[in-house]
Amino acid sequence: MKKEIENRSDIEQLVNTFYEKVKRDEVIGDFFTRVTVIDWDKHLPVMYDFWENIIFHVGGYTGNPMKHHEALHRKEPLRAVHFNRWTALFNETVDELFQGQKAEQAKQRALSIATVMRINIIGLPNQEESIY
Repeated sequence: MKKEIENRSDIEQLVNTFYEKVKRDEVIGDFFTRVTVIDWDKHLPVMYDFWENIIFHVGGYTGNPMKHHEALHRKEPLRAVHFNRWTALFNETVDELFQGQKAEQAKQRALSIATVMRINIIGLPNQEESIY
């Protein structure tokens, strides 16, 4: 039986597992391996802080993810398919590892974050394109 997300160690497991998938993904992997050079030793702890704050409201994260994604978009355009794939991989990872209220909260927040970023970076969807 899967467990609830209970602490930072669980957040680290979620983030590490998720980014291992992301780096290998055919749709978004290039953004993390080719388009921008990521220092994973620095990036992962920031992501731990970000998700720990999102899920447990601990206030340990300081940063501006929108700024980083806008800069990435200038290097190589982000499209709806990229945000959709990011959300799908995140949800898949949460569902593989965890269950319960915090797991559902994490998935909902991921969808909200991806939607806001997508709208702010590339605009509202046109009639042929859905954000989901």
